[in-house]
Amino acid sequence: MFDKTKKLAIYMQDSLNTDYGKMGFGVMRYTDHPVACVIDDNFTGQTVRSAVGQPFEIPVVATIAEAEALGAEILVLGTAPSGGKFPDAWVAPVEEALTAGMSLINGLHDRLADRFASHIQSDHPSQKIWDVRQPTFSPTIAMARAATLSNKRVLMVGTDMAAGKMTTGLEVYKWVKQQGISTDFIATGQIGITVTGRGVPLDAVIVDQAAGAIETLVMESSEHDIVFIEGQGSLLHPGSTATLPLMRGSCATHLILCHRAFATTLRNPSHIQVPSLKDFIKLNEELTGVCGSLTQAACVGVSLNTYGMTEEAAKHKIDEVEQLTGLPATDVIRYGPDKLAQAIINS
Repeated sequence: MFDKTKKLAIYMQDSLNTDYGKMGFGVMRYTDHPVACVIDDNFTGQTVRSAVGQPFEIPVVATIAEAEALGAEILVLGTAPSGGKFPDAWVAPVEEALTAGMSLINGLHDRLADRFASHIQSDHPSQKIWDVRQPTFSPTIAMARAATLSNKRVLMVGTDMAAGKMTTGLEVYKWVKQQGISTDFIATGQIGITVTGRGVPLDAVIVDQAAGAIETLVMESSEHDIVFIEGQGSLLHPGSTATLPLMRGSCATHLILCHRAFATTLRNPSHIQVPSLKDFIKLNEELTGVCGSLTQAACVGVSLNTYGMTEEAAKHKIDEVEQLTGLPATDVIRYGPDKLAQAIINS
């Protein structure tokens, strides 16, 4: 979408130290672009590491002008406000950035390309506004075409939203790719699409076409030996409809379960208990095969998010999950993804 040499400024005003900054942190971790700075005037003069403990030596500035002075050429909206709506408070900084000649990457549901088109500078031919959540094609209804493929198709599933599905998929994909194995990653959310430059924004696709959208991308990647499909949502969450289209469209052959290691309930609604991981794995596996009628996937590992746990507690939880499920488990950020990657390769 953009020249990878262009520098990013990640707009995270009032969210650098909150869960709403997921988009920004995902870009920091996985983008191929250099990141000039993060914008949040609550932490001016610090780095992301010193401000919030995340492992990025990226300076934090207060204004668009400071970002421009650091060479930023693209403004990334790195915050996911409640409801995914574009806040009125962001109008002025976005207009300032566009007037300065910066491009804009927008991961919100609100489309900004038309709204701010008048601020695109005629003397900046490469300047553009990218609405990441705008589908780029009209998919047909899925027909289980991926079931005819002979490659491995690995889908991340989770016990909850924000359980590490994207992170797990990208980490294992990168490790497999580094081994020289033919592989691909299919992004299905705004962060994955932003950092890879392609994919399908699943939550912006008509539900009847969602499986077809995934099927289209899986078929386009059919020449690869291993294809990773970024997961969305959870079968457990009452507000999520994403897992079934991912299963049906990909005809997944392998699953990796992603789970916040310390969680016993959903984050919201918190009255819903997380069931036994072993039972939940069985449910996901059985839904892929539908009583033998469709492709049967096998779960080959568990990705645990142990962020905030002590080293001792994290290792104990990993051991506990491995004994419970009989599958390899790890935290792909803390300990690396090789254990899960090897399980896929050797399966």
